[in-house]
Amino acid sequence: MNLKKMIFINTIITFLLCFITHFLYTLLPNPIFSIFFPVNESIWEHMKMLFTTILIASAIEYFILKKFHISHDNFLITSFIKAIISIPIYLLMFLPIYYNFGEIMPVTFIVLFITILIVNIIGYFILRLNHIKYGESLAIIFITIVYTIMIILTYKTPRLEIFFDTEEEKYGINDYLIKK
Repeated sequence: MNLKKMIFINTIITFLLCFITHFLYTLLPNPIFSIFFPVNESIWEHMKMLFTTILIASAIEYFILKKFHISHDNFLITSFIKAIISIPIYLLMFLPIYYNFGEIMPVTFIVLFITILIVNIIGYFILRLNHIKYGESLAIIFITIVYTIMIILTYKTPRLEIFFDTEEEKYGINDYLIKK
């Protein structure tokens, strides 16, 4: 096992975990899960799921790297970078398709897989860099900031299309659109 093989293993693990994390809040609705997992079917909530799933998969990856004594550096900052850049990468591929053709599940899954593969390839190169000074500390700060923003956007959701759940006609966790 080497770092290159971990790219593909982590891609598969992350992709499969997305299917589990997608339904966690629905299965176990609680305030903690609302921070990390989708509370509705809006595009934004799925980006929250992607961010969290990449971090969970990174934790699994960390233990695999340790078990096989695979050399790496900058692990936490790499995990954060992978998670945060997955959002614009996914949206840049997904939104044009979504706005032109609507939701096409097989295409959505392909875009998801490609996004995860791209961020894992980027992560591979970051892991191979020399030690990034304060990288791990900065990652903890940035992850905390991102989850603080996620809490705010889940409970005080802006009335923007990306936050709108078209299935239940609501924004955020409890903000239903009033039908006239």
